[in-house]
Amino acid sequence: MVPVRYGTAAGRWVIAAAVLGSGVAFLDATVVNVALPAIGRDLHAGFSGLQWTLDAYLLSLGSLLLVGGSLGDLFGRRRVFVIGLVGFTASSVLCGAAPTIATLVVARAVQGAAAALLVPGSLALLSASFHPDDRARAVGAWSGLAGVWTAVGPFLGGWLIGAVSWRLVFFVNLPVAAFAAWVALHHVPESLDEDADRHVDVLGAVAVTAGLGGAVYALIEGPVHGVSVAIVAMALVSAAALVLFVVVELRSPHPMVPMSLFRSRQFSAANATTFAVYAALGIAMFLLVLELQKVLAYSPLEAGASLLPVTLLLLLLSSRTGALAQRIGPRLPMTLGPVVAAAGLALLARVGPGTTYVGAVLPGVVVLGLGLALTVAPLTAAVLAAIDEHHVGVGSAINNATARVSGLVAVALVPAVSGLAGAHVGLGAFTTGFHRAMWIGAGLCAAGGVISLVGIRRAADVSCVPHADIGSACHSPDLQRAAAAA
Repeated sequence: MVPVRYGTAAGRWVIAAAVLGSGVAFLDATVVNVALPAIGRDLHAGFSGLQWTLDAYLLSLGSLLLVGGSLGDLFGRRRVFVIGLVGFTASSVLCGAAPTIATLVVARAVQGAAAALLVPGSLALLSASFHPDDRARAVGAWSGLAGVWTAVGPFLGGWLIGAVSWRLVFFVNLPVAAFAAWVALHHVPESLDEDADRHVDVLGAVAVTAGLGGAVYALIEGPVHGVSVAIVAMALVSAAALVLFVVVELRSPHPMVPMSLFRSRQFSAANATTFAVYAALGIAMFLLVLELQKVLAYSPLEAGASLLPVTLLLLLLSSRTGALAQRIGPRLPMTLGPVVAAAGLALLARVGPGTTYVGAVLPGVVVLGLGLALTVAPLTAAVLAAIDEHHVGVGSAINNATARVSGLVAVALVPAVSGLAGAHVGLGAFTTGFHRAMWIGAGLCAAGGVISLVGIRRAADVSCVPHADIGSACHSPDLQRAAAAA
């Protein structure tokens, strides 16, 4: 395969395929939260049904992200990318046409599995297709262009829900994914790793999916139905499966998650910080939109637009904080960032009946956005600085999977702890539970700052690759110049 060059027609087609393919996954992630109240009303879903709508997607995505990345190396990156697009399109149709909440949950799980092929696949296409001298510029362009999806998502989703139906949130994926597949098939060269290990850790993937799925079932359904034989059995199966996962990964000659990486204090600390911060972010994004629409009577468009400052601050400041981490090391921004984010969540705990957007919501989301902007790029840098160059891909994938799993666990656990998981929760009780959840999120973020202070080294010898989250790219100097040029 002849490498393509940045600035050529061939290069633009490859970037277009990567941006459009990953964009549908990012767009879907930003608009579904806004659609939850409408989904609940139309499908007569309780709070647990809304939890499952988010967690079914996060469960399959988080569990299969590492497998999805390796499949492209084995069977062809373009082929696996297109399969992911086809799966995502088909599951989006099922989501949009879902007659019941159970059907929607199953379709969302399939969507997450397809996204596990798209998210790592989009960057794999760029890495494999571009000449090494142009790779940084291509990734920078991808980061900037794909960020548009995150910024547009809340507006587009809110408008579609208010003007037509929540179902269009899923149907809008169809033309984008179809065009991305056409571009990939006609303009992206195929590539695979001839030297890649032919072993796929199927047992590890099954064990971690069963373990997380059982835990989520017990956490979501337990508060609704009470302790029962089924709940206890599922909790026991979950515990056994997670133990089996660790045993399999320790003994496998080709593990999905090389446990040896966690011998690095910095790698373990950075992933622990990731878990804490992204758990807080996941529960905040889930409950804040519900509070705004259910209690404060915001329209879907208003609720979606209320979160825009977070996205804008991440897009504007991530590359700068990545550069700061390279100069002074990731420890200071990773310590201060979660603490600032914790202050933002504490401010959001003031949101309730009678409060205004400018007086209560805006200060919270701005401070939260500043804290995340300080955190996410240095966080990725710290992860990659802790491992050798041969494990960069799997280290980044583990960190991304950790972010997904933390959101999964938070959406399942925190509402139960906050008193929101009952069958019938009035508006006053919902606000009280929302306040508790925001304080729990603030505590998680603050804990992330403490972990960074203790576990992240001061040295500035960081190497950076883009994080799968839009706006969370850690840029090397070359990537910073590429992003500025883009």
